[in-house]
Parts: sequence; C-alpha cells; structure tokens
Amino acid sequence: MINEVVPADSDDDFYGTLDSAYMSTTIPLFQKAGIDVNSIHDILNLGVYITNAVKTPKSEYAVSKESIEESLPALEREIQLFPNLKVIMLMGDVAKKAFNIISKKESEKNAVPSISTYKLRNTEIIYKGIRIIPSYIMTGQNILIEKSKFEMASEDIALMYRLIKKTD
Repeated sequence: MINEVVPADSDDDFYGTLDSAYMSTTIPLFQKAGIDVNSIHDILNLGVYITNAVKTPKSEYAVSKESIEESLPALEREIQLFPNLKVIMLMGDVAKKAFNIISKKESEKNAVPSISTYKLRNTEIIYKGIRIIPSYIMTGQNILIEKSKFEMASEDIALMYRLIKKTD
C-alpha cells in the first residue's frame, strides 16, 4: 500500500470538499465575526477545530438521544485530543445535549442549563476550566434565513476567538 500525501488545498480533505454545503454558512459566520478566513484551513490555522457531536447521519427529522449516546465515545476521545482546550462552542441543541450527557456522567449535573440558547448567550459557563459557549447551529440554510441567529452566532464566534487569542 502506498501512502499518498494530499495537498492542503485538495478537494479530498478531512472536512470534505472545499465546496461542501456547510462551508457556505461557516465561512460567512467567521467573516461576519471579523475573522479573515476563506477556507477550513484558515479556520484550522487559527486554532479552531470543528466537529459534530453526532458522528452518524441522521435518519429522521430530529436526532434521537440514542443516536447522540452512540456517538459520545468518539466525541469524548476527540475532546481528549486537545489537552490545552480553552473554549468549546456548542452550536445547536444537539451539541448542548451531547455535552450535558458527558458532563452529567462526570459531575452528576449538566454543565449547560437546559434553557433557551438566547437566554444563555451572555452567561459565563465554565466546565473543568474550559469556557463553554452555547450558540446556534452554523450549518444548514436556516441560519442564512434567520438573520438574528446568524448575527448572534457570529458574535459568539467573535467571543470564542477573543478568548482563544487572550490566552495565547
């Protein structure tokens, strides 16, 4: 077997093709936050890693608790890859639920209160020394339609970026 090194700008990428649907919302959110990015590689170079809480495609309209729980071992291992983690953005209700299941296993309580995201946005939540920022899901066309959520998510990304840079 021959291992081939794939150039960073290749379409055959860990994050999918350069024109993946989620990038049509992710890049504009970072740009609206005042962060100069044009690709997922620019985001990675900032020290920002993007992942999904659920590792399998959803088969129904909503993501089931069982589906979240099946993905938790992989998500927990993924989080452990970053020993110097400073900020975790929970973008969407599924991410909040997954993180709360993890925190509840370890501390017997939810790290993130189970209330609406807009009520949590200006709350400083710290879990194991890591700042937790609940926000809105950055993928899908709804974020482009709901201008207020786009605005709030970009503000949350700007906060996340300031917190990362502050501690560098």
